[in-house]
Amino acid sequence: MGSFVNKQDILDIEAAEPWETAQPAKTLYGLLTQTRDAFPDRPAISYQLFSGPTDPAETLTWSQFHGRVTQVANLLHSLGVREGDTVAYVLPNCIEAATTLLGGAVAGIANPINPLLEPEQIGAIMRGTGAKVVVTLRAFPKTDVAQKVAEAVRLAPNVETVIEADLHTYLTGIKKLVVPLMRPKNPVAHKARVLNFAAETAKQPADRLIFEDRQVDRVAAYFHTGGTTGMPKVAQHLYSGMIYNGWIGHRLLFSEQDVIMCPLPLFHVFACHVILMASVASGAHVIFPTPQGYRGEGVFDNMWKLIERWKVTFLITVPTAMAAMMQRPVDADVSSIRTAFSGSSPLPVELFKRFERETGVNVIEGYGLTEATCLVSCNPVDGEKKIGSVGLPFMHTEVKILINKGDGPVECATDEVGEICVASPGVYDGSTYTEADKNHDLFHHDRYLRTGDLGRMDADGYLWITGRAKDLIIRGGHNIDPAEIEEALAAHPAVAVAGAIGQPDAFAGELPCAYVELVAEAEVTPADLMKHCEAHVHERAARPKYIEVLDELPKTAVGKVFKPDLRRRAIKRVYDAALADAGVAVHVAEVVEDKKRGLVARLEKTGEVEERDVVAVMGNYTRPWEWA
Repeated sequence: MGSFVNKQDILDIEAAEPWETAQPAKTLYGLLTQTRDAFPDRPAISYQLFSGPTDPAETLTWSQFHGRVTQVANLLHSLGVREGDTVAYVLPNCIEAATTLLGGAVAGIANPINPLLEPEQIGAIMRGTGAKVVVTLRAFPKTDVAQKVAEAVRLAPNVETVIEADLHTYLTGIKKLVVPLMRPKNPVAHKARVLNFAAETAKQPADRLIFEDRQVDRVAAYFHTGGTTGMPKVAQHLYSGMIYNGWIGHRLLFSEQDVIMCPLPLFHVFACHVILMASVASGAHVIFPTPQGYRGEGVFDNMWKLIERWKVTFLITVPTAMAAMMQRPVDADVSSIRTAFSGSSPLPVELFKRFERETGVNVIEGYGLTEATCLVSCNPVDGEKKIGSVGLPFMHTEVKILINKGDGPVECATDEVGEICVASPGVYDGSTYTEADKNHDLFHHDRYLRTGDLGRMDADGYLWITGRAKDLIIRGGHNIDPAEIEEALAAHPAVAVAGAIGQPDAFAGELPCAYVELVAEAEVTPADLMKHCEAHVHERAARPKYIEVLDELPKTAVGKVFKPDLRRRAIKRVYDAALADAGVAVHVAEVVEDKKRGLVARLEKTGEVEERDVVAVMGNYTRPWEWA
């Protein structure tokens, strides 16, 4: 691990260590074996089923973790999995999720799937990736993962084998006796054989692979993006890209002395490629608290005490989690923490300052995306952190800000906003997605992955994300960046999280509106927040025309505000009001996602109505509608 102070440090490492010679191993198993040999008895991974600071935990050393991964890879091979075959897993956080990710990538292609998805979406991903084997949970109280996967496998006849991991193995004392009596039934309608994870892996050798670990670069993981509506895109990740992410973490952030707290889900690239791979590359010790990570019961209430328990040096977080932690007093010794790494969405300035002030912890923001296998940039650990920026691009990562000017993409000037485009060892040129047609128009100059994020590069080489190309609010042809509204609202002491979107408008096409979640016990009215925006959103056109306070904003599994749900809410509110004002007996029954048309309002009659009256109202809006 070297010091990371400024751009020159990155350039120096790049010059001294070309990626061809710097790559620490050809395969994932080779990298894991190196770390096992270097630190056999050091802790590798720890897991707590419950969030209490004295609750039981399981810890594996690097030698034990290597053995478990070897057993999983051997089991999968014995079930017929070969290079090019897919092993899906639908699991909450647990040690089995980590060993299945690595073992699946060693034997074939690992395909983590978000367990919060509906059975139809899980089944669609399994069909899309051609999964032969699925690893999931055995039925367990307070979770429906087993039931959802049973239904998903019924919809994916390509699945031959289901392997069930049992969280019961983590229980102790009275709970170990009581839970089997409470275990829910799981009626299975699929035809795949069902095996027990612990029993089957125990039969396999832990000291060697029963097949050759071919020293070639190949696709080793499939990660779906989004997937909250319809069939998500599936990104392909090579060994080299996964190892590159681990190498960056080891080179700049972690050594075997570090203890990393990672309450993010092990189906997401942030936890899998940035954190787990960085541990595999460096020998650092990674902690996963509770099956649901930050969403787990009591995790926020106990987080400071958990940091004290494990003597955590590095906290992995996201802005929504930081906002929740700031609502609890720092009630433990957190002096072991050097750094908190925040990713997934922009960090509001006020939250950044407050977190550093109240914890004394150094916060660095970074940037990555599933399509680039993940890491792109981060603020220097030991140097200047520009609050609001995502820092400096990593070694061997080239970032260009490009804009289409008619004759093709042109590079933007310093501080000029354009699309962020990336070339790196993590970018799989031309084959980012499994479906070839999804890769069309995804690259500029056949080399630079178009991220869909808008941003700029400042004179010091720091990257700033200014919004999502598709998140722009377009008011009468005028582009409004929602980040400006969200930053202003997040600076209000009562606001924990804000999400700004464009609501439909008959005149301007879209008008800015915002939804907010408040800090616990705080009180504020939408009128107060409107007044606050008048003072803090400098561009008049960007001031929200409507603000609503919600108990909780809809969020993705990694804590990003999920804007499609906010857009649905706004469409229903605006259309219902317009129809009522016109005296038309119709309302919006639901807002659905159509692959080609985007969000579509489905209307329902509530009384006698002439179609032309409905058309007269709905024709004022640009978004499509249909009868329910």
